[in-house]
Amino acid sequence: MRMVIQLVSAAFIFLFNGCNKGSDPAPNPPVTDNFAKGADVGWLTEMEAAGRKFYNNSGAEQECMALLKSLGMNTIRLRVWVNPANGWNGSADVVAKAVRAKNLGMRVMIDFHYSDTWADPGHQTKPVAWAAQDFATLKTSLYNHTFNVLTDLKNNGVTPEWVQVGNETNDGMLWPEGKASTNMANFAQLVNAGYDAVKAVSPSSKVIVHVSNGFDNSLFRWLFDGLKNNGGKWDVTGMSLYPSPSAWQTFNNQCYTNMTDMVARYDKEVMIVEVGMSWDQPAACKSFIADLIVKTKALAGNKGLGVLYWEPQSYNNWQGYTLGAFDNSGKPTAALSAFN
Repeated sequence: MRMVIQLVSAAFIFLFNGCNKGSDPAPNPPVTDNFAKGADVGWLTEMEAAGRKFYNNSGAEQECMALLKSLGMNTIRLRVWVNPANGWNGSADVVAKAVRAKNLGMRVMIDFHYSDTWADPGHQTKPVAWAAQDFATLKTSLYNHTFNVLTDLKNNGVTPEWVQVGNETNDGMLWPEGKASTNMANFAQLVNAGYDAVKAVSPSSKVIVHVSNGFDNSLFRWLFDGLKNNGGKWDVTGMSLYPSPSAWQTFNNQCYTNMTDMVARYDKEVMIVEVGMSWDQPAACKSFIADLIVKTKALAGNKGLGVLYWEPQSYNNWQGYTLGAFDNSGKPTAALSAFN
């Protein structure tokens, strides 16, 4: 997510079973719909630890991932930080959430930020433990981190269907060494280190390179031409899209043009890995998502893989974020009915 969000310090609690009590539930049947409809819920365990609860439209308390599944979602996306200050989004926390998603029969996407905190177009800060490393060592650290987290997931029975190598890498990652505008070749090498680590653990997982502003074709051409020309490897072109309630039609049209161009230009699949809109505009948000799903499904060769909402379950000004899709009582708004 592009926004700079100030994290509130909290005691780190591993919540392997979420709201469930007693023994682990039996795994649910797997999802069979090929088109990914889902949500990034990286905040979930932290929200639960803070006492936040989630309710269906009838007012009954429900475990969040199961609630999202009942609304038509089949995919959970989880961000990974290297050494987060309070543990949230570190490897153990990510594994706990991924196991919960897998037990519900949901598909999993893993989003490596390669930072101890948020990585976005304006912030690609190296992990503290990697700060003094030369470029060769930095590539090795990125490879090992990717390999180790995915191995932890594999050892817990989770094979991600998609893995993001970097988050909103509009200008590369792991600055300054991997800043694309100053050294595209270095950025490509970092992407390839992540790509190779993913395939070493899970050859079936598709690797995503993710860029924000899915409406901006010139940005995408610049970045992905640069990757291609420097031998960069990726399987899926990932996009974010955060329009205002009044501008979503223009954004969606521009995004569709961009997606179509990405498919034709690179012969890669495309995925909208983040969307959001103000929580108090559910009608506009529902129209926005429904239209974007139609447009993504319409891409040539069935190369449009899915649409995911970013932290829809955040509510009542959680961490200052207002682009969720739950109301202030912890219930999903009508916006999420677009996924069903």
